[in-house]
Amino acid sequence: MKKHNFSAGPCILPQEVLKKASEAVVNFNGINLSLIEISHRSKEFVEVMENARSLVKELLNLPEGYSVLFLQGGASLEFLMAAYNLMKVDGKAAYLDTGAWSSKALKEAKLLGEVDVMASSKDKTYNYIPKGYKVPTDVDYIHVTSNNTIYGTQLKEFPQTDALLVCDMSSDIFSRELDFSKFDLIYAGAQKNMGPAGTTLVVVKDEILGKTGRVIPSMLDYQVHISKDSMFNTPAVFPVYVSMLTLQWLKDLGGVKAIEKINKEKAALLYTEVDRNPLFKGFAEVEDRSNMNVTFNLTDESTQPIFDKIWNEAGISGIKGHRSVGGYRASIYNAMPIESVQVLVDAMQAFEKQVS
Repeated sequence: MKKHNFSAGPCILPQEVLKKASEAVVNFNGINLSLIEISHRSKEFVEVMENARSLVKELLNLPEGYSVLFLQGGASLEFLMAAYNLMKVDGKAAYLDTGAWSSKALKEAKLLGEVDVMASSKDKTYNYIPKGYKVPTDVDYIHVTSNNTIYGTQLKEFPQTDALLVCDMSSDIFSRELDFSKFDLIYAGAQKNMGPAGTTLVVVKDEILGKTGRVIPSMLDYQVHISKDSMFNTPAVFPVYVSMLTLQWLKDLGGVKAIEKINKEKAALLYTEVDRNPLFKGFAEVEDRSNMNVTFNLTDESTQPIFDKIWNEAGISGIKGHRSVGGYRASIYNAMPIESVQVLVDAMQAFEKQVS
């Protein structure tokens, strides 16, 4: 039976990417060596890294003056690295608290300086995006999280500020068109929408670095990694390669503009059923709903065994909600085909017929 993978991460990848990646593990580019046993200094892998970085710049339509890095440690390490590289000695930063990950990010920043929480939606279990908050001007940078996987919310608008703007885009990078030149630092763990776990994308404006007045450990210093072309230490060879394949797949599809249209269609299909079906209720506020992570609950929890049986028999995987929210979470990242979303909708409708 075909499996329909709605996992929040590590997530679904395009089938053609998986096929090419599996072939490379055995024999990479016909050199009779595995991708995962060649030197990261070899011309074959250097070309992979250069292609991956070039594709990022092209797909995000970045102007000159930005560096692209593939690092390790996930977005969790970037919580600290962002602060180390941007917060001045005795400095201050402002964070928008929209979920578990932004909460963890600001916790790390507090290790280095003062943190102003501009606004928080914790009061309602992060089911909405705060609005109408005051954007401070006396800070080194402002940090936001563009999409919240656990709660199914997504920023539709970003703070207007003269301060540096930092964004954790782990779960919706490359999913929608934005003016990425408005951001000074973007980071994203690959495993949500770009590749397998093990590498982290960092996009940083060169001119903002080296101005904190603090000593930064080498492994946490963006300038060190830039000077070594993401190879200050041995990079995550396989995740970078698979990310490159995924980025090429996206380019061949028509780029971010094309995938955004598809993503909107998938989200509309599923949200329409959530709102129509009396056995379900959406978790996130309608105006803040994510196009990547659709969160919903049952109106009658006693019917859960029936629904669970139906979606399991349909070959659906990975839709259990996070423990802090409960219910269900269908992650419909770039590689998720609309046909799989339709399978979930059909299961929801079959559930309605059986219970009614």
